Amino acid sequence: MSCPADPANGNRSHCPEAPGHPVARRDAPIKSGGVQDAQLHQTLANELWGADRTARAVPPLTERYPDLVLEDAYAIQTINIDRRVSIGQKVIGRKVGLTSRPMQKILGVDEPDFGVLTDEMFIEDGDLIDLDRLLQPRVEAEPAFVMERDLAGPGVTTAGALTAIAGVMPAVEVVDSRVADWKIKLVDTVADNASSGLLVVGGRLTKIEDFDLRLVGVAMSRHGEVIDTGACAAAMGNPARCVAWLANKLGSLGSGLKAGDVVLPGAPHQMVTVKPGDVFRADFAHIGAVTVRFSTRMQEAA
Repeated sequence: MSCPADPANGNRSHCPEAPGHPVARRDAPIKSGGVQDAQLHQTLANELWGADRTARAVPPLTERYPDLVLEDAYAIQTINIDRRVSIGQKVIGRKVGLTSRPMQKILGVDEPDFGVLTDEMFIEDGDLIDLDRLLQPRVEAEPAFVMERDLAGPGVTTAGALTAIAGVMPAVEVVDSRVADWKIKLVDTVADNASSGLLVVGGRLTKIEDFDLRLVGVAMSRHGEVIDTGACAAAMGNPARCVAWLANKLGSLGSGLKAGDVVLPGAPHQMVTVKPGDVFRADFAHIGAVTVRFSTRMQEAA
């Protein structure tokens, strides 16, 4: 199993092999109670880890193991987040997925899911992303919240989430799937860290007191041509409600959000497939713009 890509250039750098067991930490995304089969979790986590490190996708987990449930998926996710931490990455936020009703209907669920963001995933505005470090990337424009104080459930409301947020930044999430051909069900995407890839954030933090987050619109452009638009109300009616949901979910698992954490609440538009040489720009009302650039070559994924 090879080691993670260097965030500056995507090259795999030398590092020790990841451990075969979770590493304890203050913000572990889920406890292990109720999981089905620890040996199977380790095997599937190894597959996804290898897929990420070699850019070679694996067959859908749910096709091979149809009895897997959501607890299994989060246990698999946790193993690989612990591996990331063990090789020096820092957990600095969370992403919330499946926050729009259309996406929930596609996967047959009635609530969101979440994944974990580490510092290796962050890309500066306008920097070139090497496609060789990705498998089958797609992009989504969405706001990125920065937490001003710790927040954990139970009982967190949208209003409570709003008062805990320091501000918002324009962002584009580069989602990616280690599962072949994006043939995912809920368990597949959760096990795969909610299909996390990279995150590009703009350089301006905007306070949110003076405008309605629900009405913030975004236009996504490729090479200067608008290809999709949306309003942030698509994320559970209010993206701050996604933060409240996440804080309550984490609280039920013995964890929570920390001051300084970045939280992605979900995209207000459809995912857009990335092609070599693409340049995307996301323009948000009130909070600014961010640009994402991709290299001109991509290796073939198995």
